[in-house]
Amino acid sequence: MSKMITFDELRQLKAQLPEGSMHKIANELNLDVETVRSYFGGTETVKGESVGFHIEPGPNGGIVILDDTTIYDMAQKILKADK
Repeated sequence: MSKMITFDELRQLKAQLPEGSMHKIANELNLDVETVRSYFGGTETVKGESVGFHIEPGPNGGIVILDDTTIYDMAQKILKADK
C-alpha cells in the first residue's frame, strides 16, 4: 500500500527517531542501514536500486509517494514505543 506525505514530514519523522533507530530498522528488516537512511534522506536509489519512493516537486519539500510503507511504519512504531 502506498502513502503520500511531504518531504518535510518524512525528514521530521527521521529527526524524531531515537539514536540507533536506523540500525534497528535495518536489522529487523534485513536491510543495509544505508538503504534505511536513503529512505528518510530523499535519495531515490542506493547503489542503483530503488528505495521505494518518488518525489514530486511542491511546497514543503515536495510530495513523497512511498511505494512500500514498511520502513515508515516501523519508524512510527519506534516513536510510539519511545513515548
